[in-house]
Amino acid sequence: MAAKNTKSHKENTKAVSFLWFFVFFAAIPSSPWVVSIRGLTPPARLETSSMPDFELRRDKLRKLLAKAKGNALLVTNEFNVTYLTGFTGDSSYILLKRDGEVLLTDMRYTTQLEEECPDLKLEVRPPGTKMHEELAKLINSSRLANLAIEAGSMTVSFFEKLKTLCKETQFGTSEGLVEELREVKDSEEIAAIRYAIKVAQQAFAVIRSSLRPNRTEKEVGDELEYQIRLFGGVFGSFPAIVGAGARSALPHGRPKEDARLGDSEFVLIDWGAKARLYCSDLTRVLVTGKLSPKLRNVYGVVLKAQLAAIDCIRPGAVLKDVDAAARGTIERAGFGKEFGHSLGHGIGLNVHESPRMASDQEGKLKAGMVVTVEPGIYLPGWGGVRIEDDVLVTRTGCEVLTSVPKELEECVIE
Repeated sequence: MAAKNTKSHKENTKAVSFLWFFVFFAAIPSSPWVVSIRGLTPPARLETSSMPDFELRRDKLRKLLAKAKGNALLVTNEFNVTYLTGFTGDSSYILLKRDGEVLLTDMRYTTQLEEECPDLKLEVRPPGTKMHEELAKLINSSRLANLAIEAGSMTVSFFEKLKTLCKETQFGTSEGLVEELREVKDSEEIAAIRYAIKVAQQAFAVIRSSLRPNRTEKEVGDELEYQIRLFGGVFGSFPAIVGAGARSALPHGRPKEDARLGDSEFVLIDWGAKARLYCSDLTRVLVTGKLSPKLRNVYGVVLKAQLAAIDCIRPGAVLKDVDAAARGTIERAGFGKEFGHSLGHGIGLNVHESPRMASDQEGKLKAGMVVTVEPGIYLPGWGGVRIEDDVLVTRTGCEVLTSVPKELEECVIE
């Protein structure tokens, strides 16, 4: 027991030393806001995990393609290409057939492809040739009578040029096949999302510790981006949303250079980290002034709505029913018209992906899905409150992956 306590003491000492070092340099201007820090640790090292089985993913896609009575699929969405191969470059397409696949790329990525997916068959587009021309050669040489495309990621112009050069091929669409696979995350994907959440939370802890009345929304957003990278993220999942006071009523408002935190009662911060290819997405409200009865009431309704929705998350739960649990709570409190967006969405390689929890969605949750739960109330001229967590659907229920405090008293900057 003594050895365990000694180890804990050493770890705490390291964390405190790092905190004082950062606060000294990051918050040299005197601040009337004294804050407590939860969960702040030195920059995390990249966690190791086994490589995803990309061949297994492609085999699953072939089964979906066969079920849709397709013979071949042209994958042009860059996130889908990454999901199926592990390749992190751009401007490269996969021609997937029932008996194999080939990735069409160019000379810029040959070395990178050897490192990231050495077993993948490549067709390298030589300099001076256009993508649609080289792709047409590949399709024609494969003698494909039918080919499905991802219409959502191909321009009309590109499609018309390709169709002109492939006169023996009938084109159709199979939109959403890869996205359907991506809805349910495997263990490697879940580990990557956990890491992205960890990075985002560490960055937020630093931001919270250095809040000052004279800081602007833009300064906070820029600092979040920097801290995300410092703690191991590639960049933010999206440009951070920072809205103080009345500007927090803009669900996707962009930070302003002249909006200072000290001029408002509270600030809404929506942020996330992109790390190990995967995204996180969180929202918190911090009270920077006197806690008013109105803010206490609105915040309490939103938190109650979020907890009601999370309580409904389990395999088999209908998406619109989870949305209804939160929406009904807000409507009964008299704020139904002030909640104008869906309850949440899937996260993964994209910060917004399937499934979507909304009032018109009949689909069901499955174990392995990771979704956001983010109800909100927005009152123009006063402000908005949104609380967002990332939630994993487990075999028996759910696990809230995010751990930033959200009880109102824990969000007060004193």
